[in-house]
Amino acid sequence: MFDSKFMAALAFTSALGAGAASAADFGTLPFAKAPAYVASIYNWSGFYVGGHLGGSWTNQNWTNTANNSGFGDLIPGQGFGQRGSGVFGGGQMGYNWQAGNYVFGLEGTASGLANSGTLANTVFGARDDVFSWRINWMATITGRFGYAVTNNLFYVKAGYAGVNNRLAVSDTVPAVVGSGSATRWHDGWTVGAGWEYGLTQNWIVGLEYDYSAFQTKSYQLAGAAAPLVYSFDARPRDIQSAVARVSYKFGAPPFPTY
Repeated sequence: MFDSKFMAALAFTSALGAGAASAADFGTLPFAKAPAYVASIYNWSGFYVGGHLGGSWTNQNWTNTANNSGFGDLIPGQGFGQRGSGVFGGGQMGYNWQAGNYVFGLEGTASGLANSGTLANTVFGARDDVFSWRINWMATITGRFGYAVTNNLFYVKAGYAGVNNRLAVSDTVPAVVGSGSATRWHDGWTVGAGWEYGLTQNWIVGLEYDYSAFQTKSYQLAGAAAPLVYSFDARPRDIQSAVARVSYKFGAPPFPTY
């Protein structure tokens, strides 16, 4: 009797000890750490190409500096100004570097313009000179500085601008008639601001406004060799443009953040 009770108690104690040992072993089992949350921010770094399309506005000015052409009506100091507008579009190519939220870039553009105008001399002389002008195309090389907020980039830009400008005059009223034209390249500067949005890591859309101003150059419109002279100081005083942009950015994986 004593032996059977003793043996039962011993078995019960052993079972408790084994259970405690198992619980202790279970408590030392390693737990897998939850993976850290990984988010992605838009990467603006990289080379891109694209196109832009919109409108532009130009103020064109020309002032006579000399005239012995016979057909020309103006004398030195007399001149005109005219404002014109038209379609503005072309392509852009550039590269961005990103440091945190700050984005630095270099960009070149080439754009065609449809800005032109015609103006008759209704103020001076015999009122039979007809002047016409046209801006054919424009190029810029600018630096860009921006601040990125996720897929949005807000930026400013500044740099070089150049434009191709043509000025012509025609007098077809007898008895003295004549005509002439000249084309010049005007150097200048440009400033602007814009917003871009990354649709994907490669495709970017945006809006941009730019203001450009240019130097004055001399135009000879006599239509014949010297000594006939009908010359003007002229320039596209400024060009303002507003465009929508789309660009494709090459090879830009997202930055991982933890």
